[in-house]
Amino acid sequence: MDSSARFVGIVEKKLFTFADPPDSLELESGEKLGPVTVAYETYGELSAERDNAVLIVHALSGDSHVAGVYAPDDRKPGWWDLMIGPGKPIDTRKYFVVCSNILGGCQGTTGPSSINPASGEPYALDFPVVTISDMVAVQKKLIEHLGIKRLLSVVGGSMGGMQALEWILRYPEVPRSAVVIASCAALTAQAIAFDAVGRSAITADPSFENGRYYSGGGRIAGLAVARMLGHITYLSPAGMRERFGRKRRASGDYAYEFKDEFEIESYLAHQGLRFLDRFDANSYLYITKAMDYFDAAGKYGEGSLEKALALIRARTLFVSFSSDWLFPPAQSRELAAALQRLGRDVTYLNIESSYGHDTFLLPCPELARAIGDFLATVKGGGGPC
Repeated sequence: MDSSARFVGIVEKKLFTFADPPDSLELESGEKLGPVTVAYETYGELSAERDNAVLIVHALSGDSHVAGVYAPDDRKPGWWDLMIGPGKPIDTRKYFVVCSNILGGCQGTTGPSSINPASGEPYALDFPVVTISDMVAVQKKLIEHLGIKRLLSVVGGSMGGMQALEWILRYPEVPRSAVVIASCAALTAQAIAFDAVGRSAITADPSFENGRYYSGGGRIAGLAVARMLGHITYLSPAGMRERFGRKRRASGDYAYEFKDEFEIESYLAHQGLRFLDRFDANSYLYITKAMDYFDAAGKYGEGSLEKALALIRARTLFVSFSSDWLFPPAQSRELAAALQRLGRDVTYLNIESSYGHDTFLLPCPELARAIGDFLATVKGGGGPC
């Protein structure tokens, strides 16, 4: 099959709105929100039996644009285009693929940059704090809107893995399976600490203006710093050593000035500036707080992870990466081992990689093969345990 035949082609972002007052969405905090608009994209065709839907749930900085392009001259396809399309692991000739922007995001779904109907201005920090559970509740409304009662699978990495786990805990009767990649049942203290520093970089920026910065163009330098910090955690010491080492941008003596001389410095600065062009600082605050709050054992098992996981009926595939120190393999192993003790149908794979947490977004034959084989097995007749 040639490369063009493996491409989903030109796609369209769609919008779904629900919870028009007085029928507001009740959040986990007890706050109410409405109306709620969801940006989403679909790929492939829903089968006559409506049994081939795969929901892709994205990580912190992702969005609904998971595959394809919006126009022929687009230079960059969706963020997981290498995994989704004809003949790819998530094969759009077999599966109806859905991906939506999360609640609290900034790529079409209602979030802090959306207009508050009560004021006519962006919500900013008046937007209610949302959780992973709230994000999943919105996704559930979307798939119901699409006429889907059962999902073949929910697939996500990093924060997407948290959402996949929440799906099979909160709605155990809906997904037949879940693929949880480089994720966890709850963040470590170290991961929460990185989130806290990133949020502080944003809120300490003089341009932040308590979240009401939109009239000034919306570019908060503190967000670039937060992204730089976050990006460090997505890499690995070995990967950084192989790619950057102590390489400098120019030969000769040190400049003895405070400017980017090392290649790793310029790389991080570039990543931070690029982030300003596509992301909202307030969304970063809300999304990282939702990640910090996620605690599967605390919410569903009164502190016991095994008690929480006893709710799960779906088949599961957990994948970790050897060099991922943000979501270390031990966290995925713990989830898989607990499900195995419970007699559930679970598979665990740890992939050797020097690319750290970001491995799931990069070409990785082992991951591609694992996802493709797992989905094919589920589609072939496997179901809830």
